[in-house]
Amino acid sequence: MRVTLLGTGTSQGVPVIACKCDVCRSTDPRDKRLRSAIMVEEGSTRIVVDVGPDFRQQMLRHDVDNLDAILLTHEHADHIFGLDDIRSFNWLRKSPMDVYCEERVQKNLRSIFNYVFSTNKYPGTPQMDLIDLDSKAFKIGQIPVIPIRVYHYKLPVYGFRFGKFAYLTDFNTIEESEIDKLYGIDTLVICALRKSTHISHLSLSEAIELIGKIAPKRSFLTHMSHEMGKHDDLLAELPSTIEPGFDGLVLEI
Repeated sequence: MRVTLLGTGTSQGVPVIACKCDVCRSTDPRDKRLRSAIMVEEGSTRIVVDVGPDFRQQMLRHDVDNLDAILLTHEHADHIFGLDDIRSFNWLRKSPMDVYCEERVQKNLRSIFNYVFSTNKYPGTPQMDLIDLDSKAFKIGQIPVIPIRVYHYKLPVYGFRFGKFAYLTDFNTIEESEIDKLYGIDTLVICALRKSTHISHLSLSEAIELIGKIAPKRSFLTHMSHEMGKHDDLLAELPSTIEPGFDGLVLEI
């Protein structure tokens, strides 16, 4: 399995508009963070988890010419606002895109992208088939998927386990029963917004504590804000088995 970190930034990305801090002015490409998303490939199957406002740029950057499905963690703008750009894949595939998400997220998509689901569709609008997502394990082509329930403050969100790899973003609480589903993974990508606590995201220390409990062989941080600091400075602070992720990082699982 091959996992590409398409974006590792928070909802505003890094640099933040109009910010003049050292991180936002950094010339290190690893400090340039698009909105968080990953691409998972195994055999001939390729899927993306979350399609934020940078989806088009991410697909072009990685020369992606085929996509089998999209998984959505939740309905916030930085995770869904790139859905309009699936049109190119619709044209290439001559079919709708499979979009896996839970019922609440589907309801929001039907409202936000009402023109996609209207009775009298405007020519050229995106085509998507919304597929129910719940706690049951399933497969997309050759990729096994286990949904992991976490909470983004009070909002239920899904993370995902794919074989020996797991991806958890936008959350700050997880129940023991869901942690049980993560034991035995080799690689974890997990959100860590900043060093200070936050109402709906894990802080750096909270992420490190949870990583210690799950005990993967290696872990990478994502959904990081400019408040986290520069990549090199953060790397020097972390244990040897934990690294800050960066856009374009490819993980062989």
